[in-house]
Amino acid sequence: MEGQTDVEEKKMFGGLCFMVNGKMCVCVRTDEIMCRLDPETFESILSKKKARPMIHNGHLMKGFVFVNEEDIKTKKEMEYWIQLSLEYNKKAPSTKKKAKKTSQKKPGKK
Repeated sequence: MEGQTDVEEKKMFGGLCFMVNGKMCVCVRTDEIMCRLDPETFESILSKKKARPMIHNGHLMKGFVFVNEEDIKTKKEMEYWIQLSLEYNKKAPSTKKKAKKTSQKKPGKK
């Protein structure tokens, strides 16, 4: 159905991630949240808000930020981060699903 939102929970990144329409949106960890944001506005948001960029295997993951629970003091602040993530989710590319390996034997091989 068009306009319908599909939300799925997955254990990832040491916490619980919320996948919206098949795309990672927000992850909740013990003392912080990870938000997936528009890479185009990523640096601007980091300069205005208390958040740190995600570094994965030594690489900056542009568009992913961690926000410590101490920096989310009100419902309005929490809604800000969730809304940013949901806005980007609408235009974020879907993750390509990995094809499952099949154990097909090649002709002539036993």
